[in-house]
Amino acid sequence: MEFSHKPVMPNEVLRCLAPERGGVFADGTLGGGGHAELVLSALPQDGRLVGIDRDGDALAAASRRLARFGDRFTAVRGNFFDIRSILGQLHIEKLDGMLVDLGVSSYQLDNPARGFSYHVDAPLDMRMDQSAPFSAYDVVNGYSHGELARILREYGEEKWASRIASFIVEARQKKPIRTTFELVDIVRAAIPNAARREGGHPAKRTFQAIRVEVNGELAGLKQAVEDMVDCLAPGGRLAVLTFQSLEDRIVKKTFAELQDPCTCPKSAPYCVCGKKPVIRILTKKPLEATDEELSENPRAKSAKLRAVEKL
Repeated sequence: MEFSHKPVMPNEVLRCLAPERGGVFADGTLGGGGHAELVLSALPQDGRLVGIDRDGDALAAASRRLARFGDRFTAVRGNFFDIRSILGQLHIEKLDGMLVDLGVSSYQLDNPARGFSYHVDAPLDMRMDQSAPFSAYDVVNGYSHGELARILREYGEEKWASRIASFIVEARQKKPIRTTFELVDIVRAAIPNAARREGGHPAKRTFQAIRVEVNGELAGLKQAVEDMVDCLAPGGRLAVLTFQSLEDRIVKKTFAELQDPCTCPKSAPYCVCGKKPVIRILTKKPLEATDEELSENPRAKSAKLRAVEKL
């Protein structure tokens, strides 16, 4: 299956990043290279872009797609959470712009072998980095009832978390849970009929929670945002695309703290903590996909784009 990437909110991303300014940019979630191609095409000829991804399939596909840019594009297998060390290894001091798209790629969702989707029967996997030893199988078959309930509640915002965890534990005592459809059937049985008639697919929140846990998507996200901002040159910009409320909440709160880091009491006549703003928020409200884009790319429906500029 070919790794494809239809970039979400392409015009809005370019507007936020303003690559026509030139310099060194980074795409922390390269995917199939859709956003990276847009940025490289808008950059002046002396501009360059570093593309980072944990997925080897993504890096290979993006490298083919971006080959025409020659040494202006550098592919790195890694996690944008480690942006400091990645830039250090490349001898890059500061970035003029960076994008991270926190969504799961269409390739990962649609490829049966990857086990991300509750619509396709596949081995329980969900690893963005296929060289990682820890998969969804380990979570589903190895976590205690309490651990399962916690991640379903915290990462999936699933109100039936404890009941679903109980059904998973009971099922795996008979035999290991190996496939996505086996897990879907367990979740469907755990949720009462009346509740299943509300909202979308009954396993959506469970699959989201397990995927987040497997890939460590939320643990450390706040620190990663702070690190990316710190790696920007003055005037540099960071744009973050989120696709679920938990991610967006972390990004929003972190941006707010960096724009107004003062810890003095509101009643204090003047600031004594000495903490100064680090960024300027460019998007007072998150940008969302237009109706026109949604008609062509329904997966952009839940996307929110936030951007900041380093002071």
